[in-house]
Amino acid sequence: MDLAPTRRSLLTRLKQWDNQDSWQEFFDTYWRLIYAFASKSGLGDAEAQEVVQETLISVAHEFKNFRYDPARGSFKSWLLLITRRRVADQLRKRYRAREVGKLNPDDTQVAEEINAQNEANASALEAVWDEAWRTQLADAALGRVRTQVRPEQFQMFEMYVVRGQSGAAVARALGVSIMSVYLAKHRVSALLKKEVGRLEKEML
Repeated sequence: MDLAPTRRSLLTRLKQWDNQDSWQEFFDTYWRLIYAFASKSGLGDAEAQEVVQETLISVAHEFKNFRYDPARGSFKSWLLLITRRRVADQLRKRYRAREVGKLNPDDTQVAEEINAQNEANASALEAVWDEAWRTQLADAALGRVRTQVRPEQFQMFEMYVVRGQSGAAVARALGVSIMSVYLAKHRVSALLKKEVGRLEKEML
């Protein structure tokens, strides 16, 4: 399934709690984004996986109150807010495991420390989120372009641009002229730029 930014159509379908296909699409689209953010926030693999699970559960519970209003903010920002809260929950669990009998993770002292850490890293973490979002956008666009060109053209582009092989090496490996490699790069790159622009317009 293509990784694609959430569109209004998907948001509308998510209002139906029993629409399993839509929720699966939501998970397939966003779990890598949430996991990457949690990992860059300093969490381990198990903690990051739990953040993914808890974030999706929170989205399911809070989604009934979500109203898309561009003037008030994007879905992207709303999802980031929920994810950051779940990351903070994992930090509190660390205190529980490390400071049993010494500090209450719900005490003001601990809460202030967690908040201070979050605020100190806020700009850096937002940059991480934005980078992961752009990566998701590029992956979605690449998936769409794959269906718009001949398999051999996409293979040349993938080897030359994505994998970073030289044009001569790609030409030798596939038994084509180096000009064919350059033309494939030009065609696929143009389509990719077009798809990124289209997805940006669809993005909330």
